[in-house]
Amino acid sequence: MGDPCSPLTAPFLSRRGVLKAGAAAGLAGILLPALSACTSEDRVDSLVVAGGEPGGFYLEFATLLAASLQRNGVARQATALETGGSLDNLEHLLGGRATFAVALADSAAEKAAGKSASETGITALGRVYENYVHCAVRQESGLHAISDLAGRTVAVGEPGSGTSLTTLRLLEAARLTSVNAGEGAAGGGGQAVTVLNLGLNDGLSALRDGSVDALFWSGGVPTAAIAAAHHDVGLSFLDLSVLLPVLRAQYGAFYDRVLIPAGAYEGLPAVWTVGVTNLLLCRSDLADTTVQRTVELLVGRAEELIPQSSLGVQFLSPESLINTAGLPLHPGAAAAYRELHG
Repeated sequence: MGDPCSPLTAPFLSRRGVLKAGAAAGLAGILLPALSACTSEDRVDSLVVAGGEPGGFYLEFATLLAASLQRNGVARQATALETGGSLDNLEHLLGGRATFAVALADSAAEKAAGKSASETGITALGRVYENYVHCAVRQESGLHAISDLAGRTVAVGEPGSGTSLTTLRLLEAARLTSVNAGEGAAGGGGQAVTVLNLGLNDGLSALRDGSVDALFWSGGVPTAAIAAAHHDVGLSFLDLSVLLPVLRAQYGAFYDRVLIPAGAYEGLPAVWTVGVTNLLLCRSDLADTTVQRTVELLVGRAEELIPQSSLGVQFLSPESLINTAGLPLHPGAAAAYRELHG
């Protein structure tokens, strides 16, 4: 496994061909610094990375990061935590049950709204990946636009997921009224959508058996569980990018226009959708040394942190990593990026 204190001397070159060209350009000519000199005393005993649901991007990324933290000597033991997603991860982080948490930028901003880092206790190590919001429907459904979901039943993610927050904002932007199952359509009229808090796996089961008409999921491309369901029943995706002007006007620049490429899911054409930045977060009181060495892994060991099941988009350059959607960097992360910039 090599020396966990060995220096990192070469820039990362992705084994996938879908990384943004700017990421590669940002690293051109940069020699990565040595991983901070470490001794057995520097290593913390245990680190926990709050991830997400089985079959999803977050848990796979958290598992890879935990393995890298342990393999490279940042901690004697590091583990990934199965959770409901972004909102759940933030609660684990603030409750001291997790050291690091992956979360969507809009979820983190919602948690930190109107508060300073010292008040929330949340800081960022960096912007690591882009999430793609999928609105999956069965090809035989006749649903072609988000407005077609009026009067339908949709799975919007678990209550602790960032997907559930983003999805309700999308429905609102589409002028659809969200009604919880069993409450009826009071006040919603013909524009009411019945929402069920189902995560990825339960939501896909419901989509397969027809008990929901659409599944919302925020994750990498492709998401393996969605690819499997597409193979079984034939899925398509609705274009959500038409909602961006309303989303950005109401909530800020957390949302991007991103493309699910043609062929990312077998036989399906490209479709535009909404993207949300993924942040790696920690508490503001985490030791600077632990944070700095973790940031060095994000840059210098990036090839270890790309989930096999997802193409994703990783922001490898310091210039992109520090773009944390307004959430403050941890002082140890800021120091690490200053060192990378020279």
